[in-house]
Amino acid sequence: MILEAESATLCLLALECLAHLFSWIPLSTSITPSLLASIFHFARFGCQQPIKTKPLPTSNGDSAPGNLPANGGSGHGRTGQMVGQSDRARLGVMAMNCINELMSKNCVPVDFEEFLLRMFQQTFYLLQRLTNTHSHSNTHTIKSRLQELDESYVEKFTDFLRLFVSVHLRRIESNAQFPLVEFLALLFKYTFNQPSHEGYLACLDIWSIFLDYLTTKIRSRLADRDSVINRYKDALVLLLREVLNRIQFRLNQSQLEELDDETLDDDQQTEWQRYLCQSLEVVARVMELLPSQTFSVLFPVLQEDLDVYLGLQQYIVRSGSSRRLNITAEADCRRLHCALRDLSSLLQAVGRLAEFFTGDVFTARFNDALAIVQRLVEVSCYGSQISLYDVEMAVPTVLKPDLIDVHAQSLAALQAYSHWLAQFCGEVQRQQDQTQFVDLIRSSMDATTPLINAKVPEKLLLSACHLLVSMSTTVRPVFLVSLPAVQNIFNLITENHNHRLPQEAHVLVCRALSNMLLLPWPSLPEAEQQWPSRSSNHARLLSSLTQQYRLLPRPPNHHPNSKAVIQQTLCVLKDLVDSISGEATKSRQICYHSLQESVQVTLALFPHFIQQPDVTDEMLSFFLTLFQALRVQMGVAFTEQIIQTFLSMFTRDQLAVSILQEGSSGSRVVQKFLKILQVVVQEPGQTFKPLLPSILSLCLDQVYPIVAERSCPDVKAEMFELLFQILHQNWRFFFKSSVLSSVQRTGAEELMENQAQFTAAMQAFGQSFLQPDIHIFKQNLSYLEVLNTKHKLYHRKLFRNSMLFHFINVLLQVLLHKSHDLLQDDITLALYNMAAVDFQAFYSSFLPEFLNGCQGLDPHQRTTLARNFTPERDLPSFSQGVYRIVNDLRFYRLCNGSLPPGTLKL
Repeated sequence: MILEAESATLCLLALECLAHLFSWIPLSTSITPSLLASIFHFARFGCQQPIKTKPLPTSNGDSAPGNLPANGGSGHGRTGQMVGQSDRARLGVMAMNCINELMSKNCVPVDFEEFLLRMFQQTFYLLQRLTNTHSHSNTHTIKSRLQELDESYVEKFTDFLRLFVSVHLRRIESNAQFPLVEFLALLFKYTFNQPSHEGYLACLDIWSIFLDYLTTKIRSRLADRDSVINRYKDALVLLLREVLNRIQFRLNQSQLEELDDETLDDDQQTEWQRYLCQSLEVVARVMELLPSQTFSVLFPVLQEDLDVYLGLQQYIVRSGSSRRLNITAEADCRRLHCALRDLSSLLQAVGRLAEFFTGDVFTARFNDALAIVQRLVEVSCYGSQISLYDVEMAVPTVLKPDLIDVHAQSLAALQAYSHWLAQFCGEVQRQQDQTQFVDLIRSSMDATTPLINAKVPEKLLLSACHLLVSMSTTVRPVFLVSLPAVQNIFNLITENHNHRLPQEAHVLVCRALSNMLLLPWPSLPEAEQQWPSRSSNHARLLSSLTQQYRLLPRPPNHHPNSKAVIQQTLCVLKDLVDSISGEATKSRQICYHSLQESVQVTLALFPHFIQQPDVTDEMLSFFLTLFQALRVQMGVAFTEQIIQTFLSMFTRDQLAVSILQEGSSGSRVVQKFLKILQVVVQEPGQTFKPLLPSILSLCLDQVYPIVAERSCPDVKAEMFELLFQILHQNWRFFFKSSVLSSVQRTGAEELMENQAQFTAAMQAFGQSFLQPDIHIFKQNLSYLEVLNTKHKLYHRKLFRNSMLFHFINVLLQVLLHKSHDLLQDDITLALYNMAAVDFQAFYSSFLPEFLNGCQGLDPHQRTTLARNFTPERDLPSFSQGVYRIVNDLRFYRLCNGSLPPGTLKL
């Protein structure tokens, strides 16, 4: 079709209008087959574009008409001039935008099923055109063709395919007139000929959506499982093979080397890691549908690269005390680099598939899983034995990171099978012959423990530490602690203080060793858990780990490493406590018994470091973890001693110094202290009730005056959370009335205690509504609503008589000033609940008083506002009344304020 420039401009404007209309109108008879055919006609223009153009942005981010220069020239199109191909491309982009607006509608009337089918048939035709090469042999021409098209058009078309699969596939799949398998074949060609990595990943997303749909369908129709899978089996195997090919350097080195593997994105992934992870997710989804086929495709590819890696030993040449990898030719180094990168990726793939061998399918897939785990153990042992990271080689900047990564990924893949090993452990405990399982664990530890050394590269060291943690926490074999390799680690940690591991690795190893002694062995009765010996061993372990810490002089001013010793030790102890916080009582009892002396030492050291916020921050983090996990084991007396110590140390001046360093460790110290108090006041029963007056005094007399008129959002949030918990969990500290009388709302006099503190707490909440911090406002408003729901706060006599109308007044003023418009609905709901205490008083007393106090209104306007706020008692009507009076009041003020001085008001 030949278009003049002026006609093209009109068409582009019309398509833009249609896209806007389609974004909000429902599917209706207005969208006729002829209109749809016209839109698709313009969509085909994008398939004919051989020149890339830069689309002009519009207000909604899509290509815009702007000025349409004829044939690529400048100036407006004139009658008689034909449009150029770049303008035709823009027409195609805008037409696709219209189609996508229609496709995004999930609510499709029944009589529109035929309409959808017509749309999809048109799509099928477009997809055929995009992937048509006019040649049966050269698939590269598809990629060239897509590369020549306008980028925006390809993006819009990919968006269209995603909408089709995610929103409408379920509607069209069973329709015999739509060739779904052929559609998937075209989608396959479209996906694997994308000219950019981003385009390819966008298409992988579409396949993931399709695979999720297929998985859900099979789960809901188990009887038809085989017939559904057989329909798509060939397509899925083809997809699997191609996705695996696309992550292999030996097949795509030049393309994959383009991916950045250094810069981290917002998800802490590099571009290469995102590419690999997205590819492996597709592999995992295919595995869920076709486990045996996936295994048979993946394992031979893995084996090929494993053979290269396992054959490297023969190329290691010894020269005195040094070793050298005797591979120097550039081509050989390049091939080795590709093989190692691919092996690393395939090991990640094997690890990602671990979940498909556990649970109900454990027995059915046992042999496959056993073969994988045995191979992973073999590779890990091989890597640890020949220490390839320690060998001299050609191009070490390339090959050494590759070798370290393969070794680390073999350990990480083995760690992924820890849940399978845990299930295996449970199975073999019911059998006489445990040789196979014991050999796997022993070999795993033999591969892991030599790497727990400060001289090992950190990436490899951390992989080994994480595997050790999984073995001790997830698998928990009874014999683990007695293995010679594990005993070596105990000795390393407890005796060798001179060659300390990096902090992260040290914490992980300590957690693993502690958990071996603390966590119950699965499938064994309590009598066989050997708690007495494990308890004494754990006490010895902790005694050794904290030896330097416990021997610090007091005051420790003259000790050169005192601060480092405190921070390193408490970091380890906090992690040990945190790791058993959800475990059985016995584990927590043993843990606290071993920690007791260190806790006492920490409490004694605390006053000496109160002026050093970085140290007190670490101490309070430790105490917070203790209170959250072991407060029952600590006992009432000691808990009270700790809290009293803290309360005495945090004087008004000390708090001011700490809080005013906003965002600093001093501010964090106060936050953690308030968090500790939150844990204490939430404890049920009367245990810590004697501490409530002191805690309230700290909040209202010391912390609140400092933060009241300042920003300090973090400290404020924790302080109000503490106030709320005191009120919520200790309501009877203030109101002694029985539950029955509060439910019946009898006229009996409420018995109230600690009225001054209650009033001060409410004033603090009210004051927070006058400040600009929207997060504190929202948090505190929700706290008041919870207190009303649970304890009838707004109905309490003290609140009703002396505070209720003040709160209503403040909330209405907030609405008037539009300072917190995002919370308009929340504020209106709170206003309704407060007014509902006594609607009669609200309409007859409060409203006239409120209007009389409003500046910038004349008496007639006040009367009109009061009359228009009808005394409704249901929430929707009340809300409308609030919105109306607020808007009308703003309007009157605006009008009155704009009148010139001396104007006569009638």
